[in-house]
Amino acid sequence: MDLRSLMRRRVLLSMLALHLGTVTGVAAQRTAPPAVRYDQHVPAGGQLPPAGTLRNPFKDSKRAADEGGKLFSAFNCDGCHAGGAVGAVGPSLADGRWRYGGSDGEIYHSIFYGRPRGMPAWGGTLPADAIWRLVSYLKSIEPSRDTAATTRW
Repeated sequence: MDLRSLMRRRVLLSMLALHLGTVTGVAAQRTAPPAVRYDQHVPAGGQLPPAGTLRNPFKDSKRAADEGGKLFSAFNCDGCHAGGAVGAVGPSLADGRWRYGGSDGEIYHSIFYGRPRGMPAWGGTLPADAIWRLVSYLKSIEPSRDTAATTRW
């Protein structure tokens, strides 16, 4: 890589860091997302608690999925889930099996609030649109046919 390309890359990374620094402060997440209704919820007394519906504003957007893939690396998600989200220390996110639900809203909740045993809560750091881009990236990964032998946990 020549010096000019290296400098251009450094400037772009600095601009990205500056932009993320201005939007990821305390005010980045003004409200928590609504509760998500899971198929696994067991109603007490026949009534489920109120729950909202989260809709991915970038659903089926290839561009958002590509940007989400870059965020996946930039925020070191691949440090636990490996490149391509195939799993390492953290579980595979590319095999079509989801412990906490695989709908867009359920994945959003997992990223926003984190999960037990290692998944950090990114909701206080990342703006909602970045989380939705990550969701779009994960949903864009086609599971390999040989990994779908088990479809439930």
